[in-house]
Amino acid sequence: MRWENYTSLPEQYRNQRVFDGCGISGFINIDGSRVSGDKVIDMISILKERENGLGAGFAAYGIYPKYKDYYAFHFLFDTIAAKTNTLHYLGNNGTIIASEAIPTNTPTNIDNPPIIWRAFFDPKKSNNLEPDEIILKIVMEINANINNAFVMSSGKDMGVFKGNGWSHEIADFYMISGYNAYMWLAHSRFPTNTPGWWGGAHPFNLLNCSVIHNGEITSYGTNQRYLSSYGYKCTLFTDTEVIAYLFDLLCRKHKLPLSIATMALAPPLYDEIEKLDKKDQIILKSIRATYRSAMLNGPFSIVVGYSNPVPTMIGLTDRKKLRPLVAAISDDENTIYMSSEEASFKRLTSSNNNFSMKEIWHPKSGTATIAMLGKGLVRNGLEPSLMKLKSKYEGGLVNGNCA
Repeated sequence: MRWENYTSLPEQYRNQRVFDGCGISGFINIDGSRVSGDKVIDMISILKERENGLGAGFAAYGIYPKYKDYYAFHFLFDTIAAKTNTLHYLGNNGTIIASEAIPTNTPTNIDNPPIIWRAFFDPKKSNNLEPDEIILKIVMEINANINNAFVMSSGKDMGVFKGNGWSHEIADFYMISGYNAYMWLAHSRFPTNTPGWWGGAHPFNLLNCSVIHNGEITSYGTNQRYLSSYGYKCTLFTDTEVIAYLFDLLCRKHKLPLSIATMALAPPLYDEIEKLDKKDQIILKSIRATYRSAMLNGPFSIVVGYSNPVPTMIGLTDRKKLRPLVAAISDDENTIYMSSEEASFKRLTSSNNNFSMKEIWHPKSGTATIAMLGKGLVRNGLEPSLMKLKSKYEGGLVNGNCA
């Protein structure tokens, strides 16, 4: 899909590989109040030095209250036939509640943009599969086997908007200011080692999990093979795709608490584990052994939106923090922010004299920062050992509840 958008670029842009680039920003309102995309646009656009104009995107949670009980599919189609085939396939597997073009403000200098569509969907009931598992299979089938069709997002009461361009251009194109959400994620720049195309921009989504990523996943091959054994098909030509699928596998399918899932993805080094109590050593070594093929290697910082069952924002870096991540909390303690740089927060405070941050901090390497709707900051990412913290919200280390 849309490879011509990449091959037609000047040589200096096609060969650009700024490995420490990528801007990531996001926030969650703990009380569930929905706000326009203006704030997250400001946060990501100020990081222009991290962009190259090849792509950007946004994920918004809480934007479809009218259809909140249905799966909201966001599609990119290269052809009318792709749209027809995809909607026909959906109709054969459930009920399409509503189907329409996603409103866009297309500038005159964009030639032949993809068809951008959304459909609200209720899958057929199954005695053998949960609805989420049915949607997973539908997404895998469309992305792998329907030519010129790509699923941008497939969760409930949320959506991903992304494409070629600078972050402010993508925001204008999708009219992001017109959407209201309680959690926003934003990303600028395409994956490091893959061509620029509309579907290759971040965020990457599966069901209610969306990921924005700065860095490079060198364990992609191992992660991809591991995921394929569970029915996940990596077809999007980017390393970030595996992160979204791994969160879905560990949290939704295996029902790990988020704190344990993040440890599986970025586990402590063995010399650090040896310093812990024997009980904690056994637990951490078991996690490493069980999920050794899920571990993410390489430099990375990610922000994840997850809403199954409690809407949550997670920040995580690699174990040496080779990519930056900064967090902040508002004065009223209602909003938790994360970004590549503190500049995102200063942009917000400078544009609103009545707004300030209560605290700004740098989470530790390989230690998750977790904020939940209605519950606040569950983990700040500064804990000396997550294994020693049994959050009242997570109910202990292993409880079968990812919230």
